Amino acid sequence: MSIRLEKDWVAAADAVQRLAGNLGVYQLANTQGQILFIGYAGGNSAFGLKGVVRQALEDQADAAWVRWEVNTAYMSRYKELLMIHVHDHGELPPRNAPMALGKLRPSG
Repeated sequence: MSIRLEKDWVAAADAVQRLAGNLGVYQLANTQGQILFIGYAGGNSAFGLKGVVRQALEDQADAAWVRWEVNTAYMSRYKELLMIHVHDHGELPPRNAPMALGKLRPSG
């Protein structure tokens, strides 16, 4: 089992209708599939993933694709996804603010 988020991408126009008020993590990508932002819906997020993804898509109009994972350990998973991205690409996604992270060296 991979620790990377490997769910199918959903068109941004369809994502909010498919989301619910769950806790979890999400990724936004542009039309070329480049991940622009990794975020999460936590306990203080109004309307869970549905609310935070809706707002993120309004704030980042060039995001064309969304994928998400329902996860109650959202903060750990969020940081894990950021560390994986840094491992794979050498830097955080362009829209994520700099932060101190540990290092992951995933197999495969």
